[in-house]
Amino acid sequence: MALAPELSRQTKLKEVAGIPLMDPTVNNWSQIQTFKAKPDDLLICTYPKSGTTWIQEIVNMIEQNGDVEKCQRTIIQHRHPFIEWAQPPQPSGVDKANAMPAPRILRTHLPPQLLPPSFWTNNCKYLYVARNAKDCMVSYYHFYRMCQVLPNPGTWNEYFETFINGKVSWGSWFDHVKGWWEIRDRYQILFLFYEDMKRDPKREIQKVMQFMGKNLDEEVVDKIVLETSFEKMKDNPLTNFSTIPKTIMDQSISPFMRKGIVGDWKNHFTVAQNERFDEIYEQKLDGTSLNFCTEL
Repeated sequence: MALAPELSRQTKLKEVAGIPLMDPTVNNWSQIQTFKAKPDDLLICTYPKSGTTWIQEIVNMIEQNGDVEKCQRTIIQHRHPFIEWAQPPQPSGVDKANAMPAPRILRTHLPPQLLPPSFWTNNCKYLYVARNAKDCMVSYYHFYRMCQVLPNPGTWNEYFETFINGKVSWGSWFDHVKGWWEIRDRYQILFLFYEDMKRDPKREIQKVMQFMGKNLDEEVVDKIVLETSFEKMKDNPLTNFSTIPKTIMDQSISPFMRKGIVGDWKNHFTVAQNERFDEIYEQKLDGTSLNFCTEL
């Protein structure tokens, strides 16, 4: 009997300063670290599965003044270079960013301590989106299942342990959100919450618009709200990653855009897991003013 593709994967993560990352990223680390940021760069920063594609589409529509046709110029992953992406022989994220005219919109999943130093010295703008850990964990599990370039996550119970121990790609959720939260007043950082974006998308889109120095009419903002809804983006081949080969993302296992809701963790966590997670959460985020909502 042949093994299912997700069981036969042998991919291992490597570490940089204790943070697990994909092999090609680590092999390209010197190019990533010496990347030259520019003062007018806007960097979209997220922990994986925290609304990255959503905020990208919002930023893209604001940048194009709500012009849908301009937003559809190419698939979303080509619009905003992913700094740490490396998958030879394709051009790396750094190569793509270097070839891009200013002002650039870039993206990363890196925690602040691993960001190329030139971002800090150039006082760039950062847009950070945080999603509650429980939903993030569930979404990342399904992503791990379908993403063929990540290690096999095993069962939900096995993966639960991997996640809470920060052994997933890009490291600990706790350290990531805490790291960005703690420096939000020292740099030009707009810190948003996924759940707020779900609750009142118009208000959050207006915050992003102001942060980007844009002033769009109310009807344009309403159009952006409509065009960046989960349903619209899930059906849009330019945003749903359906153009990516099955050998990299097998969406027959789980769609890239799966549910996009708040509270799906309740369908996965056992009572014991939930109690244990809450204890760990209290310890890890003790002393921070971070406040997440886990249901709407």
